[in-house]
Amino acid sequence: MKNSALVIFVFLLMVSCRSTQLISSWKSQETPVYEANKVLVIGLSDDLNNRRIYEGTLSTRLESKGVIAVRSVDFFESAFLQNEQSEEDLDAIEQQLLDAGFDAILFTKILGVTEKVTMVQSFRDIGETFDDFAQDYMQSQKYYETRSVPQQYKLYHTETNLYCICPGEARELLWSGKIDVVDGNFKRNINDYVELLLNALEQEQLLLVED
Repeated sequence: MKNSALVIFVFLLMVSCRSTQLISSWKSQETPVYEANKVLVIGLSDDLNNRRIYEGTLSTRLESKGVIAVRSVDFFESAFLQNEQSEEDLDAIEQQLLDAGFDAILFTKILGVTEKVTMVQSFRDIGETFDDFAQDYMQSQKYYETRSVPQQYKLYHTETNLYCICPGEARELLWSGKIDVVDGNFKRNINDYVELLLNALEQEQLLLVED
């Protein structure tokens, strides 16, 4: 019984430590399955280094699953990444993408940031036991009185959209997912985000289509 409780505790601890969570998603009912030949990966950010890391991580993971993926930082000139684009500019870019063989865009952006406060508690050793209830309760009571400390952190609200680009047709939204990210280790957050995103797309039979 004690071992079972320990397993459950460890599982809950692992779940609570995840830095990313899919909050909601939407999929076009007109396109139940979509397998692209070449995908442009865009991570909109004013920090070029962060953009490179995110796009590179996602592109590498897509390539490992048999999808041709190209970072926007590699495809576009730096002027495009730094300047605001008009509707006419984007139309011209879409034709440029079609000419280069792209048929999908995976676009990620940050929607906003929320400040959060939580109570962090340092757990005593799981193996520690007491001879009677009174001793257990008294020790635990002191623990909760002295070990709970407030901690502030940021919660980033993001959105990733998958668009199909086809000759003669408008940019069609195939899938959209809102993902929350807890501020923390940047590389770990990126890896968790990419893993969560690819799992969601695979379940929806988009980009990652099983034979």
